[in-house]
Order: sequence, then C-alpha cells, then structure tokens
Amino acid sequence: MQGAIRHGDGGQPPPGPLWLPTLVSRLSTEFFPMILYLASGNAHKAREFQALADASALPVEIISAVAIGGMPAVAEDTGTFVGNARKKARALKERLPAGAWALADDSGLCVEALRGAPGVESAYYSGPRASGAENLAKLVAVMRDVPDDRRAAHFVCVLVLVGPDGEEQVFEGRCDGRLRREPAGVGGFGYDPLFMPESHARTFAELESSIKNELSHRGRAWARLGGWLRERG
Repeated sequence: MQGAIRHGDGGQPPPGPLWLPTLVSRLSTEFFPMILYLASGNAHKAREFQALADASALPVEIISAVAIGGMPAVAEDTGTFVGNARKKARALKERLPAGAWALADDSGLCVEALRGAPGVESAYYSGPRASGAENLAKLVAVMRDVPDDRRAAHFVCVLVLVGPDGEEQVFEGRCDGRLRREPAGVGGFGYDPLFMPESHARTFAELESSIKNELSHRGRAWARLGGWLRERG
C-alpha cells in the first residue's frame, strides 16, 4: 500500500517495552515536575514547602493531602519526630495512585527550660484540638517568669519521603535560637512569632520568607532532601 509508514525491516513498531518506558521517563523528567503529595492539610505548610522547592530550582510540585480528599487520621503517638512523620507518610501513601511519592514532616519547638517541651507535642501543646494561637499563648504564659539567659530553644524538622515501591528516605533539619517574651510579627505560623534564630534580632514571623527559608529547620531538612533528589537524578 502506497504511503504506509514502516518501522524497521519488519514494518511494525518496536515492542512497547523497548521504547515506551524510556520515552515516558524522558518526558516526565524534562517536561513535568516531580509531584510530592504532602501528608498535611495545613495550607501554610504546603506553601512553605513549595517555596522551598522553587528556591532550590528543583522541578517539584507540592500537592496537599486536601487535593485527594484529606489526610487520613493518624495517631501521632510514637514519641519521636521521625516515628510520627513515618506514620503520616505511610498513611497517606495508601491513598495515593500507583507510582506516587508521599512526603510527611513532623516538626516541633524544643525549649531547654522546659526539658525539651513542647517537642513532639508542639501541635497539641494546649490540648488535642488546640489552635496555633492557643498553643502560642500557652507557651508565652509558661515562659513568663523564665529569665533571658534560660530562653534557649530550637526547632526540629524531620522529613520522611516514601516512594512508589515503599522505599523510605529520612532528612532532618534543626535551627537554634531563643524565645522572646511577647510574640512579634505577622508572618509564618505556629510558634514563629516567639522564636528568634541565632544571630538575628527578629522572629521567624518578622523575617522575609526567603531569609526564613534559608535559616529554618524545615529549610535545612529540605536542603538535604533536595540534595538527595539531585543525586538520584
């Protein structure tokens, strides 16, 4: 038949397995971002992770658990940041389509004068249904009489990334600083208005987002994750 398109000597296209996966992989890496589903319904957290990805020039899109119907209920009862993050990542992974990646973080503020509290209980410091504002107000009250030389604190962030085959990667970041006596600033969320990172006289809530992302526990954990993604190719 005239004008027929022939593929090689046999006149048939090569078998799919020999060329299709390579093409799909190339298109995915060259034209589409890697999608990470974030095990959180916190809009502030999703925006912060997307800003970190954008600043690192990685082709990564962060999609909140809200986009797939919400985060399943997870009892954060392991007593460790990595344990809680792992439970959240794996709970979300069960709801994702095949081939998807799940990312979870567990973060907290550890105050030396409080022997590391609120720590892994940071999100529930003022009760199981407490708001960020209520948690912040409780910490301000608890620290009211603590002298300036005993107000050291640090933020911790642990990221757990679970891949399509269940493989797991863990990345940790930490930011040291101290607590103000009263909140300051309108940016950020959680305990940001009370925490001043080392060598800075402004709180996380007062700093420009680009500076905060460089200094923060979450930014440092993301930098390690980003380095792993680059090595992985």
